[in-house]
Amino acid sequence: MEKFDGFDNAKKEAKASGSVGRLPAGAYICKILKVELVTPEREGISKYIHILFDVAEGDQKDFFTNQYKTNTREDKKYKGHTKIYIPKNNGDEKDEWTKKTFAKWTNALEDSNTGYAWDWDESKWKDKLIGIVFGDTGTRINGKDIVYTEARYPVSVDQVRNGTAGEAKFKAKGDYGKETSDDFMSVPDNLDEELPF
Repeated sequence: MEKFDGFDNAKKEAKASGSVGRLPAGAYICKILKVELVTPEREGISKYIHILFDVAEGDQKDFFTNQYKTNTREDKKYKGHTKIYIPKNNGDEKDEWTKKTFAKWTNALEDSNTGYAWDWDESKWKDKLIGIVFGDTGTRINGKDIVYTEARYPVSVDQVRNGTAGEAKFKAKGDYGKETSDDFMSVPDNLDEELPF
């Protein structure tokens, strides 16, 4: 076989996009690598705890670190992260949901780390193990459907090990999977009446 034109450049671009691929949906035991309490500058946006993590056990161990290291793009970002929003304590329905979600994270951390109890110091989450269920998400970027895997909800490490962690359903965002057109309007082929302009 003869080498075709542009192969070296194509090889570089393929490597730059990250040769590790994407994490398959499922439940994984993860280790928290970094914890940061964030207060957004825009008013009305909730505070949140931003955590960076990586898979700690199994076939996908160190997945996000390896993905980051093999990506040679200048704008690369570490993708093993999530935000845990802090309730505003305003009593509305959304705030009650935020409280329950926050409690799920603290419960999963307590259940996964013997002797650990949540004491309102999020910095102690660093180096702790936790189970995280990841699900596939579809979105549309620049007119192209993209599927990626994202952290959905926490579980205990034991639930991951014994197979009772559950599965996350596929989530579609925005216009994912919808037919779109660049035309101003779509006109049927067999239109008998005159157009209104």
